[in-house]
Amino acid sequence: MTHPALSSGAVAVITGGASGIGLAAAEKLAARGLKVAIADLPGEKLDVAAAQVVAVATGGAGDVLAVATDVSRPEDLERLEDIVAGRFGGTDILMNNAGVQPGSAIFGPFANWEKVLGVNLMGIIHGSRAFGPKMIARGRPGLIVNTGSKQGITTPPGDPAYNVSKAGVKAFTEALEHELRSTPDCQVSARLFIPGFVFTPLAAGGRTEKPAGAWTAAQTVDFLLEKLEAGDFYILCPDNDVPRALDEKRIAWAAGDIIENRPPLSRWHKDYAEAFAAFVKGV
Repeated sequence: MTHPALSSGAVAVITGGASGIGLAAAEKLAARGLKVAIADLPGEKLDVAAAQVVAVATGGAGDVLAVATDVSRPEDLERLEDIVAGRFGGTDILMNNAGVQPGSAIFGPFANWEKVLGVNLMGIIHGSRAFGPKMIARGRPGLIVNTGSKQGITTPPGDPAYNVSKAGVKAFTEALEHELRSTPDCQVSARLFIPGFVFTPLAAGGRTEKPAGAWTAAQTVDFLLEKLEAGDFYILCPDNDVPRALDEKRIAWAAGDIIENRPPLSRWHKDYAEAFAAFVKGV
């Protein structure tokens, strides 16, 4: 059954909407008859993306809005909400999707930490705080979808700032959903979107052709929409390399580090390599 917030004529706002998953979501929702606002940094990329969304929107240019936005700035999200409300009357779906991954190291440049946390984590917090109360006040079914990452759950070594940001997104979105479901007469709910390996500009790493193991952004959004309609909170996406069963094993092992009092990140610890391999055997 279609989620009531995904109905034709509803209003969707998507941050990071000028490329990758955000753009794919904007195109699919616009093609379903929703009014769509995409928010991203100013520039040609945002203009080109808006034209792509207009091309598939059932209502044409009148149903599409592009707003230059820096999600690390709370005032930009408040301005975005005002603009959308002025144009479309309010917001039914907020997809906090903007993300960056410049790379990081524990003792590396602090600027990278500031950028990643400012966009990936604080951008989601700013967006939820700017839009959430007004979405509740509309008295209509609504969704806040926050883009997390498997790296925020299993926290593999190599990019600690990204892991910290996405672990924060998981914790924040869980708290947000509890707050929404505990609010009397609230028809808005939250979802944690956890993509797998997706071929987007963020993950391309200089490659021009999609790796066999990756999903396209469109495939990932199709899965998202399917699970939104099913009512899932944790929308854990597989890909062409990693089935859900293997994701579940990896997540369970990560939680087991605490329960079993193993060293942190024991999955990558030489003394636990054989134990981890045995744990996932048969997946």
